[in-house]
Parts: sequence; C-alpha cells; structure tokens
Amino acid sequence: MAYVHGGRLVAQALKRHGISHIFTLCGGHIQAIYDGCLDEGIRVVDTRHEQTAGHAADGYARVTGKPGVCAVTAGPGITDVVTAVANAQRAGIPMVVIGGAGPRMLCDMGSLQDMDCVTLMRPITKWSVQVPETRRIAEYLDSAFRIAQSNLPGPVFLEMPLDLLMNMHEENDLPATRAFAEPPRPGGDPRAIRQAAELLKSAERPVFVVGSQIRWSPDREAVRRAADAFQVPFYLNGMARGALPYAHAGLMSRSRKFALTQADVVFMFGTPFDFRVEYGRAPLWPDTVKIVQIDLDGAELGRNRRVDVPIHGDSGLVLEQLIAAAGTKEAGAWLASVRAEETKRRGKMLAEIDSNESPPNPLRVCAEVGKRLGPNDIVIGDGGDFVATAAYVLKLEWPQLWMDPGPLGTLGVGPGYAMAAKLCRPDGKVVIMYGDGSFGLHPLEFEAMARQNIPVIAVIGNDAGWTQIRRGQVDMYGEERAIATGLDYTRYEKVVEACGGVGYWVDRVEDLGAALDAAFASNKPACVNVKIAKSDFRKGSISV
Repeated sequence: MAYVHGGRLVAQALKRHGISHIFTLCGGHIQAIYDGCLDEGIRVVDTRHEQTAGHAADGYARVTGKPGVCAVTAGPGITDVVTAVANAQRAGIPMVVIGGAGPRMLCDMGSLQDMDCVTLMRPITKWSVQVPETRRIAEYLDSAFRIAQSNLPGPVFLEMPLDLLMNMHEENDLPATRAFAEPPRPGGDPRAIRQAAELLKSAERPVFVVGSQIRWSPDREAVRRAADAFQVPFYLNGMARGALPYAHAGLMSRSRKFALTQADVVFMFGTPFDFRVEYGRAPLWPDTVKIVQIDLDGAELGRNRRVDVPIHGDSGLVLEQLIAAAGTKEAGAWLASVRAEETKRRGKMLAEIDSNESPPNPLRVCAEVGKRLGPNDIVIGDGGDFVATAAYVLKLEWPQLWMDPGPLGTLGVGPGYAMAAKLCRPDGKVVIMYGDGSFGLHPLEFEAMARQNIPVIAVIGNDAGWTQIRRGQVDMYGEERAIATGLDYTRYEKVVEACGGVGYWVDRVEDLGAALDAAFASNKPACVNVKIAKSDFRKGSISV
C-alpha cells in the first residue's frame, strides 16, 4: 500500500472531478496541496490577492460548466476571499473554496491566523464545514462538488487544518461516494407546464426573459429552438447573452421597458425579480400581467411579487417542455410593434457608434472591440458605466461568452475571470472591458499574468471618474459637492507595461483601431487605455 500526505489526497480528488487548474495565493497552511497538484498534473495558478483567486474559480466555472477551485491560507487569506465567494453566491456560480487552518491541537490557543472561518463563511455558502480527518478528504470533496452543483449552484467552503493536510493516508482508500458525470437537473411539473402552455397560447403580448441559469442547463440550445417556435420578443441577460444571434427576429435588447409595460404574459426563466426588473412591481409591471416564473431555486418562486404559474425547474428543460406542450406561437403584430421600438432605440445608438470625434465616444470604442472578436472569444465586464454600454453594443453569440459580476455588482472581477477564461479556452481571445475605476482594484494581477504567460487584453474606458455614481451625485448635489467620485486621466497602461505586458494610450479616434489591433496581436497581457468622451447614452441609469 502507498501512503501519501493529505495534500496529495486533495489533488487526487480534484483530478477525479476533472479539475485542471486551481487558483491560489501562497500560504504555509496549504502548501501540501500545491505539492499534491504537482504530482497529479493540476496547474497551480497564483494571484496577487485572494479575492482574485476566488474570482478566478468563479470564472473557471462559468467557462467550463464545472465548479472552479481556489485554495487560500488561514485567517486573512480566507477573509480576503469573502467578497469573491459572496459574489458567486449571489450569481449562482458553483465553486469550491479550500481554506487552510492551524493544527487542530492548537485551536483557540492563538496560533498564527487562527479564527473561526467556518462560521464566517456559512452565510455566503451552500455548505461550510471543517474536514474532520485526513482519511475523509476525498469524501468531503465529493460532497462539496455535489452540493456546489445541485439545484441552484453556489459556493462551498471546506476548511482543512494543517495537520490534516500533512498527515499520511493510503492513496487507494477511496470513499464509497463518487463524482456525478453531470449534476441532475429537474424538469417542470407537467401540470404547471400545461398551465404555462395555455397562457402562452392565449396571450396577445407575451414576453420571454431568460437569465444566467441557462448556463447550467444540459439543454442550453433550447433558447434558440424556443425563439424559432415562439415568434415573440426574447430578452437575454447575464450568461444568457449570446444564446440568440444579434440578427434573430425575436432578440431584443433596448426595448424591454416598452415590452414589459404592455405585456399580458411574461415568462421569467432563471432570473430573479430583483432591482434589474424593478422587483416585478408597477409601473414597469402592469397589475394585470400574468407571470410564469421558472427557477432552479424553489424558494425564489414568488419572491417580491405574485406569480401565476411557478415552475421549479431547469430553464432549458422547461423550454423544451413548453415547446412540446404549446407547439408554435405567432404574435406577429406584437412582435412587429416591439421590433419597431427596438429599431428606433438601436438607431439612436448609431450616431455615437459612428462618431469620428476625439476623444473617442464610448459606444465607438465598444463597437471597434466588437469588430475584432472571433467566434470563440470571451468578453468580461468589470466596471459600471462603460461596461453597461458594452453590454448593449457588443453583438455576441455562443460559443462567445459574456461574463460580468452579476447582481452583487462586485468590481475587480476582471483579472480573475480573465485568467481562468484564457487558461480554459487558450484558442480564444479574452477581453476585459474595464472602467477606469475598476482597473485600480487589482492592477498588479497583470504581473501574475505576465509571469505565468496568460495573455489577456484590457480595454479601459477612461473618463476620469466613477461615472455611474458621479452622474447621479452631480444631479442631486451639484458639481461643487460631487466628492470621492472624480479621478484623473491616469496612464494605467504604463502599469501593465511595468508588469511585463504591453500598453497603449489612445485619445484620438484615428489611433483606436491600430492600438486594438496591436493589443490583439501581442500575445502578452495588453492594455488599451482610451480617454473617452462624455456620453448621455446612460443618462438616467440608476446605480443602487
């Protein structure tokens, strides 16, 4: 029998679950895991802040569909990753966080970095527990992966004390548990499906809203089939972006308020009634509208407003059930009405997209990035105003991916998401659309990228301010009282250059294309720092 240390047992269990990378910032409590990963062929990717390691695990899950894994040291290593874990919880992202701890015999004696991290992590995870002994490491990791992926996905925290990772155990002593080939996903109750189909058949002004939960469906392509069968308006948000091509007759992006205020039936797939849809309440939502809500979390059904048909189920599977039950649906006059509003609102964007003024218009910058995206590329939004602009301008289609923080609105996700995305999809370009404020949170992660040969492209929309906040602040208090929201036109690209990447400063529209081309071709971490013009495109947008 061969005996190996607990860190090797961790790596063997991760390998059984198909994990190719873990993300970390070094710490003495967890170094045995690194040693085990070397033996098992798992790449250890180090970051300059534990928050980035957590965001990278989140990004790994979004790209691969499997839980991402990060390992952080005890005490402040775990407190540093809390923001990333909270972001993953709110966004419904499966990840496994392994936290170090001092030896159990020294618990509560004041050992280095000793604190109750299991209790700390409990409110923001689906499961938070200390692994009790070395021989049960694989069992607990099997449970962690199962729980992270079940129902609505989310993060799990496993604390592994130092002595547990250093102790020896027989490597072939596998637990009775095993990894699922893929997590089970529930279809909808047939009775509810029949009710939903009847509502769709009788509707005159139906609307479909599809959100991020579609990412975890075994039948993601059902969105396209449903949009072809039901000729009605479809709105996609979060990780659902790209499920329909930009030219699809049913895809809308700029007319949602118009459509919702007039709809008689709305189908909400895997997206909550939160601030993004005004909590499902008037005046955006008419009192008479019928609601069909589909969610992987049964407790989410009916939160914030009355729901006529609640369906606890997987978005893709329920879409297929609905197609089978309802057949086809044509709401031609309604679709044409919404399309007219969509065309009008998209038309208003064209003048700014086509603008040749300097400094470049933010819509023009986003459109120029879009021209250079290939079919396998990934775009990450890390910021406020500039990122929201990019979400409307970029025309993405799967397998292209859009990744943003989600409803927690966490800034600083960009480097972690990007590192994981590039490692998981090396044949694609990875672009971070950055606000100039957000870039300042974790700029030294570009050192980690350069050192580990992870080439990503940062495009900064630099308007010298936290504009999404500042705009409302100025409106409410006046320019002279708008404090803590102003920045300078700082040369952030030089930070990337100093870290081993390449950087480009752009303040003239005629220089924009060449800078983007050079960055896309550099095969190094690259930053195109663009001084952008003011725009009213986002005027009136709320930021709370």
